[in-house]
Amino acid sequence: MKHVLYSGAAAVALSAGMAHAEQLTVFGPWLGPDQEMVEQVLGAFAEQSGHDVSYVGSDSFEQQIVVDAEAGSAPNIAIFPQPGLAADMAGRGFLTPLDEGVEGWLQENYAAGQSWVDLATFEGPEGDENLYGFFYKVDVKSLVWYIPENFEDFGYDVPETMEELKALSETMIEDGETPWCIGLGSGGATGWPATDWVEDLMLRTQAPEVYDQWVANEIPFDAPEVVAAIEEFGAFIQDDMVAGGMNAVASSDFRDSPKGLFDIPAQCMMHRQASFIPAFFPEGTEVGTDVDFFYFPAYEEKDLGTPVLGAGTMWTITNENQAAHDLIAFLQTPEAHEIWMGLSGFLTPHTGVDPEAFANDNQRRMNEILLDATTFRFDASDLMPGGVGAGSFWTGMVDFAGGADAAEVAAEIQESWDALK
Repeated sequence: MKHVLYSGAAAVALSAGMAHAEQLTVFGPWLGPDQEMVEQVLGAFAEQSGHDVSYVGSDSFEQQIVVDAEAGSAPNIAIFPQPGLAADMAGRGFLTPLDEGVEGWLQENYAAGQSWVDLATFEGPEGDENLYGFFYKVDVKSLVWYIPENFEDFGYDVPETMEELKALSETMIEDGETPWCIGLGSGGATGWPATDWVEDLMLRTQAPEVYDQWVANEIPFDAPEVVAAIEEFGAFIQDDMVAGGMNAVASSDFRDSPKGLFDIPAQCMMHRQASFIPAFFPEGTEVGTDVDFFYFPAYEEKDLGTPVLGAGTMWTITNENQAAHDLIAFLQTPEAHEIWMGLSGFLTPHTGVDPEAFANDNQRRMNEILLDATTFRFDASDLMPGGVGAGSFWTGMVDFAGGADAAEVAAEIQESWDALK
């Protein structure tokens, strides 16, 4: 285990905690290898701060944290995979605002810093807004996967704008190739991959403020801006654009769909999916050699910067003591990030970390996409009410992929949202 020393402001903030060691309980969603990795981070914090730290993980985190909070037995720190639940708990008085100064630190030290502040700022029980969460460990969804050898054989260049990506797709069709593999199948969660497409396209066709209004239903789901983004997705699933044709999109499992990249001859040339998808590549596939990725680009003509869609875990104080504030201070140090960077599956918007600390070049390159983001936005469906984000939005996208009209699908999703009010 690699242990680290605190430095700068964090060392000052933690000095009181070292003089008054406390018990600190941390509850989060990680089990297995991820639990072992977060425990290395917490172990370093415990050694340097003197606090007695224990971590418990659960695959039923979302349900259990509510039960514990309502029973008055919440952990000191709770790690939320979805900000929506944290916002609800902040409104009920179950979260403690972070120390003054954390907001400014995020703005200065995280790429697209205001995005992270906005994502973790909620109304408290009295209606006043405060920063309640600190994002640590992030995932990127705005990625396109491809086979470098195939691009080389056809003389294709990696596109840098959405205009170039669409032109490349048309060139592939002219060459007798199929640009995309897309699968929406996921058992009871079928449809969710299409929601990611729509979210990414919302960020590339609308200002971030419009995305936020959509997530909060301040503009209806069937607003022209949203319908246009759904129709943008529709352009990518036309018969000549996608492997198997449009009718195959909804019935293809998302775990199987990237395999078309590796077939000989290839069923498709590109696959848009998040950073986790290599887990479903053929055994022995080497990322960076056998397959590679590029940023799902933005429209040059719309001048909306370089938005990135993703997810991440937000650390909150659910049972306040000094040790809890000390841990949030520790998460502001580069060392806290570099420990996990040296293991696997960790991306960070912290601009002060040493990129050489990453376990491999692929993680380093993926993190560059995150650092280059001018806007970061959380997966919208994860922020919406469950009946919409994990319900009608999913099924509506399946209907759309089956040929339903975008405006009609959007109106039905809005009706489901209205029914929850």
